[in-house]
Amino acid sequence: MSDSSPVRPVAPVLDVWCDLQCPDCRSALEDVRALRARYGDRLELRLRHFPLEKHKHAFAAAQAAEEAAEQGKGWDYVEAVLGRVEELGREGEPFLVEVAGELGLDAEEFDTALIDGRHILIVDADHAEGKAIGVTGTPTYVIDGERLDGGKSQEGLRERIEGIADRLLAAPGA
Repeated sequence: MSDSSPVRPVAPVLDVWCDLQCPDCRSALEDVRALRARYGDRLELRLRHFPLEKHKHAFAAAQAAEEAAEQGKGWDYVEAVLGRVEELGREGEPFLVEVAGELGLDAEEFDTALIDGRHILIVDADHAEGKAIGVTGTPTYVIDGERLDGGKSQEGLRERIEGIADRLLAAPGA
């Protein structure tokens, strides 16, 4: 039996490996915003967690970002936290709950999620996958199997990502 419903092409995926306490990831935020604005839902941007050991609140921040996504404001939360990495460094988990409240999220549920660790497996899985594919620092981008390291310099990365995304979107069937 044939199905005549239109088949929606699968959007290319850009994985953004990030540590929410990382100043370099904050610097990359402008590029991420520009990519989201340019491509909308034609390019799937996925936040992937790679908390670095040197940032003592990054693991909790990654869990908090997962809770924000569950409450429907994942990217808003990520942008808010990255925009204030110094505060996260000083204040830790209370800051993460505070940001949730500022965004109109259920701050009490955030606090509970950080205590009960309901998102730890997601963060651990992302970190393990990142290590397996050679991620060593943040931000790191992966699109169409190509890994681009933004930790040394963001210069030219957005253009490289756009070039790959444009090529993927122009391919037959895209």
